[in-house]
Formats: sequence, structure tokens, C-alpha cells
Amino acid sequence: MSDAYHECMVAGKTPGYMIFLKFFLILMIVFTGFLGLTIMPLMIFVAAGLGVGLYFVILHSDIEYEYLYLDKEITVDKVMHKSRRKRIGVYSVDKIEIMAPMNSWHLDSYKNRTFKITDLSSGIIDQPDRRYTFYYDGTEQVIFEPDDTFVKMVRNIAPRKIFND
Repeated sequence: MSDAYHECMVAGKTPGYMIFLKFFLILMIVFTGFLGLTIMPLMIFVAAGLGVGLYFVILHSDIEYEYLYLDKEITVDKVMHKSRRKRIGVYSVDKIEIMAPMNSWHLDSYKNRTFKITDLSSGIIDQPDRRYTFYYDGTEQVIFEPDDTFVKMVRNIAPRKIFND
């Protein structure tokens, strides 16, 4: 059994509509709270409901992905607002068909196939593109952003499936 272990974190990009929604909800909370205190007391309950909605918007707008490699398994967790963790998936390296950078020529034979696409990357396309993709068990395409050490450790286990270009 290999005792290889590595983890890396990637901060996700906050979509523009979530930023707009946060500011809109804050504005509505202030407006309804003011109305509740001055004219209509029932508007306090509306402001409280908007406050709960704002909590969930903030929770789901600050997302990080944690990639963990341990003994031939890649585990991906989603960390929401640095307080909650949700397991997204556990992928066995033995079932990975191919793993390569997004624009690699090694992936050309997979372009015309239909897969369920799971994007676990930050959503930011840098130059050069650091995102990798792997095809898992013939049914799923997973896009993620591992660091070089992570790719090197996985490549040591399956050198014919993992490409660096």
C-alpha cells in the first residue's frame, strides 16, 4: 500500500449575480427594516426573512474546493464560507481513463463523446491554463485545478493514464 498523501485548496470565483444579489438583499433588509420600525410593524418579519436569505446567499457565494490524494483515491470536498464542508466525490485512480491538461492533444479522442461534466475548478481561466480534466469510469468528465505536486503523485501511480504535456 502506498502512503502517498497530498492536499490542495482552490478558491472558487464568486459569480457576478451573487455579488449583485448580496447587495440587493442588504438594501432590501435596510429598507424593510426602516419601514417596519416607522410605518408597518409587520415588515420586521419580512426583513428577518430577507436576513435568512442573505445568510444562505453568503454561504453559497464563498466556495473553495479541496482536493485530497490518499492511497490511489482522489477526494474532492466543497468548503462553503470556510465553515461548512460537503463531500463532492471520491474518485479511484484505477477507474480514471485519462487525465491531462484541458487543452491537451491527448484528450482529442474524447471530444465527441457525451459525458456528465462536473466542474470543480475555480472558474478562472488563467494563462497558461492550469486546469486538468479526467474521464472517470466512462460516464463522467471532471474538471479541476490540482497543483504540480498533486499531478506528480497521481502520475507515479498511473503513468500511462496521466499526462503533463
